[in-house]
Amino acid sequence: MFRILTINAISAQGLGRFPAGRYTVGKALADPDAILVRSHDMHAMAIPASVKAIGRAGAGTNNIPVGALSKRGIPVFNAPGANANAVKELVLTALLMGARNVVPALRYVEGLDRNAPDLEAQVEDGKKRFAGFELPQRTLGIVGLGAIGGLVADVAIKLGMKVVGFDPEITVDAAWRLPASVRKAHSIDEVLKSADFVTLHVPLLPVTRHLVDARRLALAKPGMVLLNFSRDAIVDEQAVLAALRERRLKSYLTDFPSAALIGEPGVVALPHLGASTAEAEDNSAAMVVDQVREFLEHGTVANSVNFPNVEMERESPHRIAIANANVPNMLGQISSTMAQAGLNIHNMVNRSRGEMAYTLVDTDSAVRDETVRGLAAIGGVLSVRLVPDA
Repeated sequence: MFRILTINAISAQGLGRFPAGRYTVGKALADPDAILVRSHDMHAMAIPASVKAIGRAGAGTNNIPVGALSKRGIPVFNAPGANANAVKELVLTALLMGARNVVPALRYVEGLDRNAPDLEAQVEDGKKRFAGFELPQRTLGIVGLGAIGGLVADVAIKLGMKVVGFDPEITVDAAWRLPASVRKAHSIDEVLKSADFVTLHVPLLPVTRHLVDARRLALAKPGMVLLNFSRDAIVDEQAVLAALRERRLKSYLTDFPSAALIGEPGVVALPHLGASTAEAEDNSAAMVVDQVREFLEHGTVANSVNFPNVEMERESPHRIAIANANVPNMLGQISSTMAQAGLNIHNMVNRSRGEMAYTLVDTDSAVRDETVRGLAAIGGVLSVRLVPDA
């Protein structure tokens, strides 16, 4: 019986994918085999020694101590793309709001006196003051062309926009999904110089923190509209506010309000609505539940942010999973230890990702506890687990 601890409210539809006969799921479980989380900050949390996996029902994992978990040989799974349509729709909403000055126009109308004798004249004045422009033939710059960026590019093209994109880390699959008319930029600077709108769709990493800063905003096409539905720290807020005051930016639309942004002219800040749809929450939970199940039941890995993807058809009831540092001679030491224990390796797969490596081994006979301890004692081995027979 596997035990799953849930933090935050996880979609019941997703949790229902855990078979009741084999899983216990709850918010107050001791010694869990895995933890499912949404936005809760786990950095100060004492993660029990029993935990074998963490599942994030969403895309970003900056609320999870990934580095510390890697050192313990614990994979962190996420759900990339599960909320992509929800975010795409909100970005489309923001594009239209930015082009048609919807939010300041609404604020203007809310401030009108319904009993004013010149109400009609004031309405007509607002009509002139908040006149906008249409999207066809405008250029949308997209920084980050993954699942969300690709969907945004597709809908923008269908609206008649020109699209220029930049993503040095684009995957082959993402590149295949991109519409052919997306023009490839060679730098973020090139995107900012040419686009009427720029939307950001990159993860928050040390290299992307303040990706859009004062230097880059100085390059922006005058009157550009900046959209950030990725992470707050992707932009330097003070640089954005300065660009708004200097009229280099027309507006900044973001899903991340802060004390610095609230009430500032030209800023439209939403309360983190990007993935806040029932469909996105269901999709994210279902995706990460399936991944955690596959790992616990078979040892396979998909969509982990710190482990390599590993899949191996099960040909034996005896399977062992080993996470280790990606250093020379690990496979040799693992094989030697198993040979000394009299184990015949039926099948083996090993993959690495950066400093992390992961090995699945099927054997023709059961692996004894002393062999597990011997494998765990090898320098550089982070975790060893016997994977139960399904």
